[in-house]
Amino acid sequence: MSSDEALYDKVARKVLSETLRLKKGETLTIESWNNGLPFARRLVVEAKRMGAIPVVVFEDESAYVEGVKVTPKDVLGSMGKQEYGLLAGSDAYVFIPGPPIGAYSPRLSREEATDSTKYNRSWYEAAEKAKLRGARLPFGYVGKDYARLIGKRPEEVVRHQLRAALVDFASISASGRAVGQALQDGAQATLLTPGGRLEFTLKGDLEVEDGLVDEGDVAGGYNMTYVPPGYVSKQVDTASAKGAVALSPSVTRLGLLKDARLEFEGGRLVGWRSRGSPKLLAELVEAVQLEKRALSTVIVGLNPLMRYENGQDRMVSGGIGLGGFGFMGTVRRASLSVAGKALVEKGKLALSA
Repeated sequence: MSSDEALYDKVARKVLSETLRLKKGETLTIESWNNGLPFARRLVVEAKRMGAIPVVVFEDESAYVEGVKVTPKDVLGSMGKQEYGLLAGSDAYVFIPGPPIGAYSPRLSREEATDSTKYNRSWYEAAEKAKLRGARLPFGYVGKDYARLIGKRPEEVVRHQLRAALVDFASISASGRAVGQALQDGAQATLLTPGGRLEFTLKGDLEVEDGLVDEGDVAGGYNMTYVPPGYVSKQVDTASAKGAVALSPSVTRLGLLKDARLEFEGGRLVGWRSRGSPKLLAELVEAVQLEKRALSTVIVGLNPLMRYENGQDRMVSGGIGLGGFGFMGTVRRASLSVAGKALVEKGKLALSA
């Protein structure tokens, strides 16, 4: 057995036993694109070893791209009754996506990618109704174009993400709860970056991505989790942000944003500049209506095995993500305090379980 196969086996076993808590006699649906098939095979074997009943749904990358371009607009992105039936009959679900529907893909335009995935809301509603337990493995988004963007080989990024999936889920969950408890509605947050100080008020939904799907998650409609985990996401009062923040290199739908300084007033983005990617930054911001250029989300990374520039920067322990103004930006060595309590200090988690 190769080292990659051994890694696949470990992650497959962990996903099925810990994330999904798959039981003997239960049904498992595995949806995979071309690049995920080697891992999907190990999921099938592990599921059968557990006495579960797996089935694989295959999405061919080239056929998908060609199909998007020839499908009538009024049908594109629709779910068929056979897929609804498959969800209704599944106890657990593993989704390994493909590069064409990732954040950075030159094979489909933004409009084509958006139109072809219009089924997302219907899919989640059907999954919630079926009370299935699901896991999404984002290594599937990593193709040659994305890997080239961050200067790596696809298999290198995939291998890193799968190793990061072997993190202790219970520890991630405990850290997520500790951070989440500090992110209370109405609390004032301060984010310090080199040459920048940004203040905002927390308000809205809280999400903890810990790699586990338990009864509470299913009951609350949080049927799908990311593997590897983890992060805590909290909404922000969109009228509250004021000050400036310096972003670290961030992958966006248009490519790699090398750097940026964003300025906010009254919640709105009022100034932006970049030394290394001025044109890209301008295009990202100007694609969003003026009144919608607001900070709406803050993310705190939790995974100690995840490293930057491996496709999931938002999950790096101590990393900070900011979104809502047209793209998700990352800050690598920032300090975040909430209600006077330090959560992150210079890129290191200061508050944990």
